[in-house]
Amino acid sequence: MSEHRATIRWQCSSSEFIQGRYSREHTWCFDGGVVVPASASPAAVPVPWSNAAHVDPEEAYVAAVSSCHMLTFLYLAAKAGFEVDSYEDPAIGAMTENPRGTAWVSTVTLQPAIRYRGSKRPDPAAEARLHHEAHEQCFIAQSIKTQVIVRAQA
Repeated sequence: MSEHRATIRWQCSSSEFIQGRYSREHTWCFDGGVVVPASASPAAVPVPWSNAAHVDPEEAYVAAVSSCHMLTFLYLAAKAGFEVDSYEDPAIGAMTENPRGTAWVSTVTLQPAIRYRGSKRPDPAAEARLHHEAHEQCFIAQSIKTQVIVRAQA
């Protein structure tokens, strides 16, 4: 169907690589020219070897799940005749350990607050159906094993 690419770049700037004393800062380069400063999460690698101001892979994962859900929701809402004015989602990813003791993002909780305009507005049941269908059609959600919970905000 399609391919999606990103180029990840990192360069060692330390003589203490073997000792684990090296920066985890790197960049993500995307086909449209956007370059995103990235790093390991300070929750996983302490400062100064990580940079909290940069995006970490776990944050990006949560953002990708939320973004895909939103884009699918907007598409479905438009098809149903609901005019969305704004959509905001302070999504949260929870890290836990699997049975083997390996950390993983086990749950992503989406908390979308949606504002509508126009006279046609979904009732809570219709909005819940839109979220369910958005989850079922979201490319990212269908590609992962993390549990995704949607808690729509009023």
